Amino acid sequence: MDFENKVVVVTGGAQGIGKCIAEQFSKVGAKVIVIDKQEGDHYVGDISKKDVLEAFAQHVISSYGHVDVLVNNALPLMKGIDECSYEDFQYALAVGVTAPFYLTKLFADHFAHGASIINIASSRKGMSQPQTESYTAAKGGIASLTHALAVSLAGKARVNSISPGWIDTAYTEYEGPDAYQQPVGRVGNPMDIANMVLFLASDKAGFITGEDILIDGGMTKAMIYHGEHGWNLD
Repeated sequence: MDFENKVVVVTGGAQGIGKCIAEQFSKVGAKVIVIDKQEGDHYVGDISKKDVLEAFAQHVISSYGHVDVLVNNALPLMKGIDECSYEDFQYALAVGVTAPFYLTKLFADHFAHGASIINIASSRKGMSQPQTESYTAAKGGIASLTHALAVSLAGKARVNSISPGWIDTAYTEYEGPDAYQQPVGRVGNPMDIANMVLFLASDKAGFITGEDILIDGGMTKAMIYHGEHGWNLD
């Protein structure tokens, strides 16, 4: 896929899945602008803050004039109901839902023809472990925000989301139950997500919008009953 001179914005692109996405776009010729609160050779800022989003959007627009691809990837805080304060929960939603919405709004008049927005949600939007409320709420929010934006931005940009399952950002190769609890027989890695991001951003996905694509190795499709296939609920 050719993204020569396309302008690609990636939030939370300094490490993990976001870094992989940014690197893959760079390899196919895109001009990639990363924002992350981690210090480094990118735009540094906390996207939970309105003024940071406004300054960043102005930086992108003044530097490049338009946006071809926006990837809302920044990771929200994960805390559960026992320890998550009001401020913690608000911060998680600010990073995970408000920032993607507001950044899209700030770029709305500057999306190039054929623009694409890809939101990174999570398989946790539909399933949970205990004590994960802030993260789960944020990921459910961005998944729903996706189809709303797809309708509002019809004719201006396609909007889709990806819901990763277990993705090991260190590319660890697992064996045993950790691997085969996924029907594909392995844990995912950032390239599994980056490949889909580039596809959704390309003309090959021109008839896809408003969709949430689950990439979890089939883990959420396997029916689990106590006592079957070695599964036991203690």
